[in-house]
Amino acid sequence: MSTPPPPQTLSTDTRPTDGDPANDTDDSGAFGWLRALGPRGRRAFAGAFGGYALDSYDYFTLPLSMVAIAAYYGLDSGQTGLLTTVTLVVSAIGGAIAGVVADRIGRVKALMITVITYAVFTVACGFAPNYETLLVFRALQGLGFGGEWAVGAILVAEYATAKNRGRTLGAIQSSWAIGWALAVIVYTVVFQFLDEDIAWRVMFWTGALPALLVVYVRRNVHDAPEAAEEREKSAHKGSFTAIFKPGLLRVTLFAVLLSTGVQGGYYTLATWVPTYLKTERGLTVVGTGGYLAFLISGAFIGYLAGGYLTDILGRKRNITLFAFLSAASILAYTNIPDGANGLLLVLGFPLGFCMSAIFSGFGSFLSELYPAAVRGTGQGFTYNTGRAVGAVFPTMVGFMADSWGVGGALVFGALGYAIAVLALFGLPETRGKELT
Repeated sequence: MSTPPPPQTLSTDTRPTDGDPANDTDDSGAFGWLRALGPRGRRAFAGAFGGYALDSYDYFTLPLSMVAIAAYYGLDSGQTGLLTTVTLVVSAIGGAIAGVVADRIGRVKALMITVITYAVFTVACGFAPNYETLLVFRALQGLGFGGEWAVGAILVAEYATAKNRGRTLGAIQSSWAIGWALAVIVYTVVFQFLDEDIAWRVMFWTGALPALLVVYVRRNVHDAPEAAEEREKSAHKGSFTAIFKPGLLRVTLFAVLLSTGVQGGYYTLATWVPTYLKTERGLTVVGTGGYLAFLISGAFIGYLAGGYLTDILGRKRNITLFAFLSAASILAYTNIPDGANGLLLVLGFPLGFCMSAIFSGFGSFLSELYPAAVRGTGQGFTYNTGRAVGAVFPTMVGFMADSWGVGGALVFGALGYAIAVLALFGLPETRGKELT
């Protein structure tokens, strides 16, 4: 996969000492990467970690409630799949806007805006009087959902050392599994004690939790000083057209294709596995929660392991490895014979591990592909455009499920990982690069 070097020269380490050089240089031990961030960097890490966890929580209120929502409004599989698709499509717009905003007014301010947006409209979904209104509110939720990860990842990437950036951003990614697990716990409790007709609304109302995080971020989190200074010097900060100029056009196009493949595969599973477990495997609410626990545990460990491996193997090799393993895991998981639910339980762990480990290098990889002045714009656009195009996958599964069954249609997600591997041929390896 030999490719030409990236168009920009990256040479300046952006880590602030924050008055404590020891914290900035000691990266030995299992948590050396966290100490190396310094006090300010650790506060930024906490803000981004919490924001992404709650982003995940608010996202999963829909997939977990889809069976109840479909019954309440009398929806078919295509209509329920459209709820996910519209969230992901609009998230591309939200991500692109948030990236530009992050380059123009700063990472922290943009982070707060995205968190408030997804929290407000998740709560609004719980008040939707009909399917059409729910569709609109879910689309607006996508505006904040799309921007949070890109902004939070860049905020932390600009504090992290080149040596540890992969594992640091992998740890940020692991918060997605934390939010997913919290959503499953709340879902299990709410749907056990409330009638389904009101339980799905309560799930959305709990999406108000992120408001508490905004208070913490406003008081404690700041942009990395040197990266902010470098960004302010540029006359092209937050320029959307800059990422399509000759020096960055190739990177932008192939990064979009990479994001499309990985997220197409991921969201196919994230959206339809709960429905698959309930409708085709005959599991109860509690049973579904138990099976998802194995999937989520694998996801959490996968994010952390993938973060270490992306620093060891390199960004491209890590993605290639787990693209193949994720596709194989989907095929195995969806072809387990009826009655072998014990095997289904066990295979949930490697499935969650592989489909999450592939994401661990994304935060560092995309950050390293763009210079400071358009880092937010580039990462926000490529990641979320890929998410929007990848959103076609869950919708296709929804329409295919009527004739193939959900389990058979889920195999379609394996195609996404093949697309991701092809995209890597057009991108440079960036492991070890400092950020300017």
